Amino acid sequence: MGLLALALGGFGIGLTEFVIAGLLPQVSRSLNVSTAAAGWLISGYALTVAVGAIGVTAATAGLPRKPVLVGLVALFVAGNLLCAIAPNYPTMLLGRVVAALCHGTFFGIGSLVARRLVPPERASRAVAMMFAGLTVANVLGVPFGALVGERWGWRATFWAITATGAVALAAIAVLVPGWAGRVSGGAGGLRAQLRSFRSTQVWLTLTATALGYGGMFGAFSYLAYTFTEVTGFSTTDVAWLLVVYGTGLVVGNIAGGRGADHNRDVTLIVSLIGLAATLTAFGLLASSRPASVILVFLLGVFGFATVPGMITRVTDAAGGVPLAASANVSASNVGNAVGAWLGGLVISAGWGYTGPLFVGAGVVGVGVGVMGWAAWAARAAGAAGATAPTEDTVAQRS
Repeated sequence: MGLLALALGGFGIGLTEFVIAGLLPQVSRSLNVSTAAAGWLISGYALTVAVGAIGVTAATAGLPRKPVLVGLVALFVAGNLLCAIAPNYPTMLLGRVVAALCHGTFFGIGSLVARRLVPPERASRAVAMMFAGLTVANVLGVPFGALVGERWGWRATFWAITATGAVALAAIAVLVPGWAGRVSGGAGGLRAQLRSFRSTQVWLTLTATALGYGGMFGAFSYLAYTFTEVTGFSTTDVAWLLVVYGTGLVVGNIAGGRGADHNRDVTLIVSLIGLAATLTAFGLLASSRPASVILVFLLGVFGFATVPGMITRVTDAAGGVPLAASANVSASNVGNAVGAWLGGLVISAGWGYTGPLFVGAGVVGVGVGVMGWAAWAARAAGAAGATAPTEDTVAQRS
């Protein structure tokens, strides 16, 4: 039940991240701002996640994790409440920033708490369970926001997200056991957490995460244009195509968690190879509607299959400190931003709307090399992908 509570928190956070995309026209008209200014409600959120994941985790170093999780969800509720009642654009943007501050740290600390709720051999599946809320939110977020916003106005959407957050807060407070959030040994102190970044394995895993996400989201950012300008789908088709992609995320999350518990490094390398191959095939076959539907599903599957394994790998390499897990969230957001920038560059250079797919494949290809290097180095050191037993593993054995 504790895992379900964490998944509900992930679902609420995922909703607030994705739902705004379907509400931008309404919000810009209501608050009397330009489309470009309204776009900062998305990019400002992402930048806050990238920075906040490190800063908030460092600020809470050494504190018991369950109270921190409850506080983070309370912050999430406050931010979305601000959005719901925002009388003007600055207040709305402030609400988005406040809500985003909890994002990276929630998934970073939550992944460690989730691992302690199950036996060590099910660690990646536990992380996948927590992230299941995020993947389901990806599927439902945009259509949910558009439906509620169209029927009752965009503020109603944020009231619904605020209510979801309140339920998640209560569920975590009641269902997550206190022992799962205890900080053992000296792993909680900020100095100890920073020392964990001396590990080459930590940096290789963070780099592979950024490259994998960068390649996928660099292509994903422009998929709507690929579908309409290359494949020939109508603009109304894009919504259900994104649901197909989101369904792939859910499948990939589950499969990736199971695979990582069986053989983590092999699962990560195979997933990245599959992602690079999918992006390449998509670029070559983008003019085919049947192929595009299949490939956008596989894009979601291979793209998210790496998430549970990357989280457990980086935290194992860092000795179980939450700062490493939060850094992984930051790395993915940095990858998203750089990938989208590269995709825009190649479109501007005249490569067309299939250009980001090929560039994305190349970026992920580099990620395959980095992940292969990390796996080889870990095996050579006799570590099998981890440099030290984590505090969570120790807790399970004791």
